[in-house]
Amino acid sequence: MGDFLKVERDGAVITVTMDRPEDRNAITDPEQSAEFVELTESLARDRSVRAMVLTGAGKSFCSGGNVKSMRESAGMFSGSPFDQRTHYRTTVQRIGRAMWELEVPVIAAINGHAIGLGFDITLMCDLRIMAESAVVAESYVKLGIIPGGGGAWLLPRVIGYPRASQMTLTGDAIDAQTALQWGLVSEVLPADELLARAQEIARSIASSPGHATRLAKRMMREGMDQKLPTHLEMAAAYQALSHHTEDHKEAIDAFLDKRAPEFRDR
Repeated sequence: MGDFLKVERDGAVITVTMDRPEDRNAITDPEQSAEFVELTESLARDRSVRAMVLTGAGKSFCSGGNVKSMRESAGMFSGSPFDQRTHYRTTVQRIGRAMWELEVPVIAAINGHAIGLGFDITLMCDLRIMAESAVVAESYVKLGIIPGGGGAWLLPRVIGYPRASQMTLTGDAIDAQTALQWGLVSEVLPADELLARAQEIARSIASSPGHATRLAKRMMREGMDQKLPTHLEMAAAYQALSHHTEDHKEAIDAFLDKRAPEFRDR
């Protein structure tokens, strides 16, 4: 891993922190996007990780793209329109693809401002909880651009088209209580309790067999664009796979024996 994502592990749970607080965890460098891709690829190989918490260092979750780089036409904002298209496709859009394909359940602990791409990254997560002082915004139009990292696809699926339209077309920020009311987040907490609660949720997820939560997440994500017969065919195949795991047998034995299970990710 590089110097942007700090990864800490506690048993089957990892906590990933975007760690560039002096820049409000803005994402502009190709190396930052590459770290997200590298992380998701490593998690795909490591079946012992059953849940992940994603948060930001300092006062921001992630402020999105670096506006100073936009003004200077530097980095990914440099070159011709064709150059910039390539930059987007090979940098920040890789985050969306990688996070969407990740089967490990992810909880976003929104500790501070999540703006533009930073907000879109929260939408790539499965669960979102938010500090009382935090705000989020799909703010691209305020800068004369459009959601470039997947937000226009993700946001309507999370909160519905009318409210997604309001956020996207005004670019206005919403506070934590509004986010809770709109179903964008499931809980709002004091800032000093946020990370501990996210990790508590992660441990609850991680208490079940990893193959079950990974496949269940895949089922929900694929189901968003499937017809029911196709979805049920997929469910039948995944269920058959699940029945032949050692952890399924251990879960059944533990349930009937009234004891705590011991899963081995097999």
